[in-house]
Amino acid sequence: MRRLDWGDAEEIGLALYEKFPDMHPLQVRFTDLRRWVLELEGFAGDPGASSEGALEAIQMAWWEEWKEQGGEG
Repeated sequence: MRRLDWGDAEEIGLALYEKFPDMHPLQVRFTDLRRWVLELEGFAGDPGASSEGALEAIQMAWWEEWKEQGGEG
């Protein structure tokens, strides 16, 4: 399995969708999002290297996947 880092927004978004398919991504606080990313299997990024921009990109990738799979809004 490829090791994920903060710049891998698309892959992380997909992993979060698979782990939390019923969660609306835009209702997730960044503190929770950061923790969930750090807990993902295969995530090897430096916890101190997270940024608001990286979290926004991950959230948007997750939201796109959620919408494609039938999420509303």
